[in-house]
Amino acid sequence: MQITSRRLTGLRSVLACAALLVSAVPALAETPAAYMQRVANELVAASRTGSASGFATALRSHADLPSIGLSALGSYANRLPKSDRPAYYTGMVNWIARYAAKESPKYPVARAVVVGQSAGSGGASYVDTSVTLRNGSVYDVRWTIVRRGNTYKVREAEILLFQMTTVLGNLFQDYISKNQDNPRALVAALNQ
Repeated sequence: MQITSRRLTGLRSVLACAALLVSAVPALAETPAAYMQRVANELVAASRTGSASGFATALRSHADLPSIGLSALGSYANRLPKSDRPAYYTGMVNWIARYAAKESPKYPVARAVVVGQSAGSGGASYVDTSVTLRNGSVYDVRWTIVRRGNTYKVREAEILLFQMTTVLGNLFQDYISKNQDNPRALVAALNQ
């Protein structure tokens, strides 16, 4: 068989398309456990640098912000206009990131390793992670992961029986109640 330049060009096109398809398959086929290991690695890296921007990048990339944010508002969620929600999510991410960066030196993480995955309700998955601090202390984190399009997002983290959204909700709702039940006061405070 003689290979002409036309056949060679066609072959290159087919190979290029095949390469694109093959490179896309792992992203679509990633398990919740593999996804969460990747997220854990990003969080450990942010913790090691103590960088608020590192935590913020991880949160923006991997947190199910609408679900977490609206859950944290509780009954005040209905009072926050949809037009104010982007500013609220931005402020929430920045506040959590600053807090995490400030607290991370107190809990230097040596490693975080996914140790299990199980099915949850409503299409969610639970991913269990063992976190080892540099002093040898070990604690478990259970992540609730939900599918969003071609990837996953973190909806909840449970550490030592404390759920992230519950703790965040208590803080946020308390702040709102002390500020004339106005969720916009929280948005303003988070964005300072």
